[in-house]
Amino acid sequence: MIENQSWGMSDRELYERLRALRTADVDAAVASVVDVAGSAYRRPGAKLVAPADGDALGAIAAGCLDGPVAKLASEARRSGEMTLETFDLTGTRGLGVGCNGVIDVFVEPLDDSIDPMLRSLENGDTATTLTVVESNDSAVPVGARTVCTDSRAETDTTRSALPDDALVELRDAAEVAREDATSTLVSVSRGAGTLRVFVDGVEPAPELLLFGAEEDTGAIASFGSEVGFRVTVASPRGGRADPEQFPGADRVRAVHPTDVDSLVETDRRTYAVLLSHNLVDDRLALSTLLEATEVPYVGVMGPRKRFEALREAAAEDGRSFARAELDRVSAPVGLDLGDGTPTGIAMSVVSEALAAANGAGGGRLSERSGPIHTRQAPGGSAEPR
Repeated sequence: MIENQSWGMSDRELYERLRALRTADVDAAVASVVDVAGSAYRRPGAKLVAPADGDALGAIAAGCLDGPVAKLASEARRSGEMTLETFDLTGTRGLGVGCNGVIDVFVEPLDDSIDPMLRSLENGDTATTLTVVESNDSAVPVGARTVCTDSRAETDTTRSALPDDALVELRDAAEVAREDATSTLVSVSRGAGTLRVFVDGVEPAPELLLFGAEEDTGAIASFGSEVGFRVTVASPRGGRADPEQFPGADRVRAVHPTDVDSLVETDRRTYAVLLSHNLVDDRLALSTLLEATEVPYVGVMGPRKRFEALREAAAEDGRSFARAELDRVSAPVGLDLGDGTPTGIAMSVVSEALAAANGAGGGRLSERSGPIHTRQAPGGSAEPR
């Protein structure tokens, strides 16, 4: 049985722990959800890491598969063999199991074939891992792997690489997975047989840029870090840039509002929130972010009247905001949780930023038609099931 499982960790923390395990050359196994038909707790790409000694990390289900997966992980560590296992939970509702789908899980030993992907994430780049999870082609073993990073295929590991003709067939699916950080299972027919290849796209953690170093910034930074953001706190106009004041932040910098763009490292994965409580500073920072960067989301703390005052002051200085710019702005920032406490406000702000990062609307799931999660069709295109 898998016990004391740190299943609540973010993807960012999971990959950081994976990197640490590889650096220490720890004996471990990795279980990945590679396909789901119907409903399941996690979607393709979800991972659980099971070291020989120590707690399991991550989650592929809410506990219902712990026993079987623990046995498969133990066998993978012992033998070095890889297994694709199908778990049919469609008839288990009466037993109290929350899932009602068929889940394919690939279990493998942790080895150097994952290193190119981990290096790519560490360098702030996206990557796609292509892994053969089933094969009736004697020339291509189960577990053959190629990692595509920045349009390059990295195969310098102890595992076999995918053949060139298969990589050509998988090129479009791999590119979609890398651009969208999605995962899907693809079948590739070759003259000697058929391969089922897990196409697993990953991207670095999204960035949460908090402009302002007031008391409420700390709670927002902590919640942001907890859900997987890489958090930067920007202290404006010579304010306190004290890392100890913001333990949830990855970095704390003092910056003038007109230079806040210097802290934006990756435009499309940065989500900014302005909460300096100084109207002039927020106005300057907003203008800078909208003009000098392409960040897709800028939240502005405070009531709607405050934002209108900000726009009027900008107009008096000759700066009007175009419709396309305002479409990137959320003012007042946050989702409507009905809670005005500092903790509730922090949850509201981070929830909206997380929804923006995931391309979600942030509404109630009970009011959404169709499945909870967007599901990937073979080849990498999204479609509902």
